[in-house]
Amino acid sequence: MFYTDSGKRENGMEGKQVGETQQGFGVLAAVCAYLLWGFLPLYWKLLGGVPASDILAHRIVWSLVFMLAVILVTGMFKGVWREIKNTFSSKKTALAITAASILISVNWFIFIFAVNSDRVIEASLGYYINPLINVTLAAVLLKEKLSKAETAAFGLAAAGVVMLTVYYGYVPWAALGLALSFGFYGLIKKITPVGAWAGLTIETMLMTPFALLFLVIWKDNSGGFSSYAGSDILLLMGAGAATAVPLLLFAAGAKRITFSLMGFLQYGAPTIMLLLGVFLFEEPFSHQQLISFLIVWAGLILFTWSRAGTARRNRKPSVKKAK
Repeated sequence: MFYTDSGKRENGMEGKQVGETQQGFGVLAAVCAYLLWGFLPLYWKLLGGVPASDILAHRIVWSLVFMLAVILVTGMFKGVWREIKNTFSSKKTALAITAASILISVNWFIFIFAVNSDRVIEASLGYYINPLINVTLAAVLLKEKLSKAETAAFGLAAAGVVMLTVYYGYVPWAALGLALSFGFYGLIKKITPVGAWAGLTIETMLMTPFALLFLVIWKDNSGGFSSYAGSDILLLMGAGAATAVPLLLFAAGAKRITFSLMGFLQYGAPTIMLLLGVFLFEEPFSHQQLISFLIVWAGLILFTWSRAGTARRNRKPSVKKAK
């Protein structure tokens, strides 16, 4: 004979539906973030005549301006300000968010430099390596468990990345710098109890004084605008939105899905970058690199298949049998 407790069952089903909705939103947010990041080289290429350090400084300043404007317009200022004060009331959280602001600034600089130095393919390698960093951090620090199929998928991806690295014949510092900086940044965002809006506002707020000092002192008190064309000025100002929107989506996704899944979804961004580097920017791309790329994608397909099977099994209603 089968029995159910209707109250418990309804609450359980509602909780499960909420959980699935949250996870679905997290996946959607993460996918959108990686799509925007994938096409971001197109934006920085338009600023190819501007030094990477200048772009970084403007990117930080205008990201803060964008965040403050959106927060004020949407009426979230009080809530965000309260969260900012709470963040700095805890020494541990304040140190974590400060570390995050430094890591994301380093990541921004390396990426801008790589794109405008015709190293988009190497930048894509960095973001292929990044999920492997995420997996290592998830297994060691967050104790996340992986199935046998997922472990095999990581092995394939790792093999492809190693082949790409060996092909270069030298340590790809830009790729490794991008992978490590964003991997640790993502970990901090995962474990730090700070919302996406407050988090990005704090990160840019902490780095803005340094950016302004650079622009005012290093750029001869001009604020960094006097030597730029009108189109460059508009693009530099627009860098705030181009930066903030995908980061907010990334933070929203990181809070709702596992760190390992977040890492593998990220393969969308470097794939777009790779295609841009090969077909649009016409950077050299050999058969060895293509084989490595295909091996990485084989790992991604295996991982996706495994996750889809797990999701289907979790959606099946559970029925308790009376003893």
